[in-house]
Amino acid sequence: MRHPPRSALLLVAGAVALVGTVVAPVVTASGAAPVCTVEYSVTSQWDTGFQGAVKITNNSAALSSWSLTFDFAGSQKVTQGWSAKWSQSGTTVTAANESWNGSLGTGASVSAGFLGSWSGSNAAPASFKLNGTTCNVDSEPTPPPTEPPSNGTAPALHVSGNKLVDADGRTRRLLGVNRSGGEFMCVQGYGIFDGPVDDAAIKAIADWKANAIRIPLNEECWLGLSNIKPEYAGANYINAVKALVARVEAHGMTPILDLHWTYGQYTGNSAGCSDVHATCQKPMPDAQYTPSFWASVASTFKDDQAVAFDLFNEPYPDRATSTTTQAWQCWRDGGNCPGIGYQVAGMQNLVDAVRGTGAKNVILAGGLAYSNDLSQWLTYRPSDPTGNLVAAYHVYNFNTCASESCWNSTLAPVAAQVPLVAGEIGENTCSHGFVDQVMKWFDDRGLSYLGWAWNTWDCSSGPSLISNYDGTPTSYGIGLHDHLRALNG
Repeated sequence: MRHPPRSALLLVAGAVALVGTVVAPVVTASGAAPVCTVEYSVTSQWDTGFQGAVKITNNSAALSSWSLTFDFAGSQKVTQGWSAKWSQSGTTVTAANESWNGSLGTGASVSAGFLGSWSGSNAAPASFKLNGTTCNVDSEPTPPPTEPPSNGTAPALHVSGNKLVDADGRTRRLLGVNRSGGEFMCVQGYGIFDGPVDDAAIKAIADWKANAIRIPLNEECWLGLSNIKPEYAGANYINAVKALVARVEAHGMTPILDLHWTYGQYTGNSAGCSDVHATCQKPMPDAQYTPSFWASVASTFKDDQAVAFDLFNEPYPDRATSTTTQAWQCWRDGGNCPGIGYQVAGMQNLVDAVRGTGAKNVILAGGLAYSNDLSQWLTYRPSDPTGNLVAAYHVYNFNTCASESCWNSTLAPVAAQVPLVAGEIGENTCSHGFVDQVMKWFDDRGLSYLGWAWNTWDCSSGPSLISNYDGTPTSYGIGLHDHLRALNG
């Protein structure tokens, strides 16, 4: 999905005196000092707005950077902020350090303020997290993030004919959601994921009776390139993804790691941005970094065949080239593609990069037209020595191939030969009439699909399945919610 990137809220330089009553009590069950304490106060309030402040005290090891997150209890919205980079997604607010106040020594404090809007009530947030650690509670040791288990409780998968099956040969349809954020938060300098991805947040997805989560990634963040903030890059990013994969598997769900945003400057037809960096969807992956990305991801997860790899989110070389044949050749073979100014890594290059590590994980490959066109997928499909290749398809109500007649003519022949996964289904109507049609067609043929997206955006621009990370569905998301629970309840 070419979703709207997270927008930065207006930042205002300055300072504000922190006055008023602290409303976040410190809770210590054992008398030990909290790892961190946060004092939250409303310093002034009027009919529809208020001024708030936070004071963060670090009681643990010195920090070189910090990020505070909390959830508003009502409809409050941050409109301006200072002394931190403020952002908000749904009810979740993030305040990340500025370049000049990132160091926070043991016992040191930092303060920041904001202006916000409110209606109904203006209750204080119930809890706060500093760099992922809950503040204002005793400092019982927190176990480190779980490494991906060899198989967890999610099944190891492989291809058998035109089905995905587990180790016992049982068919596994992938039915779930996309958890967007890992592709854009890091490159925009806000964090790693958009909203919570702790165990409670993943359990909320499992409670929809989903059995798969697609996780979009950013190659520059994974590889730790110099334009990414160190706290969101390289090992920090990789470890966060590994921990998320482990949580997904622990709930019995299949993690699908998807390469969403990549390097390479493209300013031609339908360009999403003019930036050389991985800040938008490019027409094809780049030969400079993408094979290295996939070799690294595959090496990381090759001993865990519960993880599937989606090679490239939404190819669209057809928008750059002059003929369909050129587009499909570019898609498979890469190299110097007409209309694309950088060296392209084709799907065969990426399959080779994964298999070169010894990884036998299932691989998904989406077709042309933002993965909406599979008309010549069988003709140009890459060679996979393990036979674990899956066709990926994306469909929204505004796509060209968004009717049963197109699905019958172009998808059915593919699904007859290889597993077919609709990695993204959705609509921008804030309703679910279209996805209901998609799900029925795929259900009738025993195929897989995942809704876009498990994020609290506006459903008409997102589209967003939820209004809260506790799993509350939107008027659009209720279609997938009810359907999955009916299928798997």
